[in-house]
Amino acid sequence: MVGLLILAAVTVLYAGYNLFVKLSGSHVPIDATTTIMATVCIQLAALTTSGIFGLYLISRGDQVFALSSGSYFWAIAAGICIGGAEIGYLYLFGGIGLTKPMDASVVIPTIVSGTIVIALIFSFFVLNETISVTQVFGAGLVIGGIVLMFINSSTTAPH
Repeated sequence: MVGLLILAAVTVLYAGYNLFVKLSGSHVPIDATTTIMATVCIQLAALTTSGIFGLYLISRGDQVFALSSGSYFWAIAAGICIGGAEIGYLYLFGGIGLTKPMDASVVIPTIVSGTIVIALIFSFFVLNETISVTQVFGAGLVIGGIVLMFINSSTTAPH
């Protein structure tokens, strides 16, 4: 039950992340040439949140903080990926280098759905996890859904 509650909380928080990045990007001034400072703000807020949680864990006194070098390496790789994704998100939503900003209703489902397909492929080929025919069929449906989102080019224009 605790796992399901954490899963629900992470889902809501990740949705909030995606939507708040869109709101941040929608406030980018027309003459801006970069959104990097918004990305830095996201990272500082994330670091502050982690720091506060770390202090809470320290105050409990029953935590072991030592991790393996692999844990740190892959955490750094994940940080590089999310930092790059944040930069890309803000460019898409702020319209930097584009004719116009893209809609959250297209960008977020495309990225999140694409992540599902990439995770499935990675899980099979790199993590050697078993993938069912149903999962492969589901991934095909996800890819079809992504394609459908781009069939009408007006879906990428702001309203």
